[in-house]
Amino acid sequence: MRPINDRVVVKPAAAEEKTKGGIIIPDTAKEKPQRGEIVAVGPGKDGNKMTVKKGDTVLYGKYSGQELNYEGEDYLIMREDDILVVL
Repeated sequence: MRPINDRVVVKPAAAEEKTKGGIIIPDTAKEKPQRGEIVAVGPGKDGNKMTVKKGDTVLYGKYSGQELNYEGEDYLIMREDDILVVL
């Protein structure tokens, strides 16, 4: 995959299976992950270079990005502006 302009492809982290206290969370109650690893970065837009790079772990907004299933794996495609912080 090669995103265009200021878009990035993020592999979301797995949702938590258990709480810290050991309670198992059912599928219906799991929260959508807000952390992931960047797997592809576009070239930038209007001469602005991208500030994130492949391999960065990032936090993003809860409802950011467009979901994509590619070769059996789940990904998110989002603009660089949707990323809140690089960890």
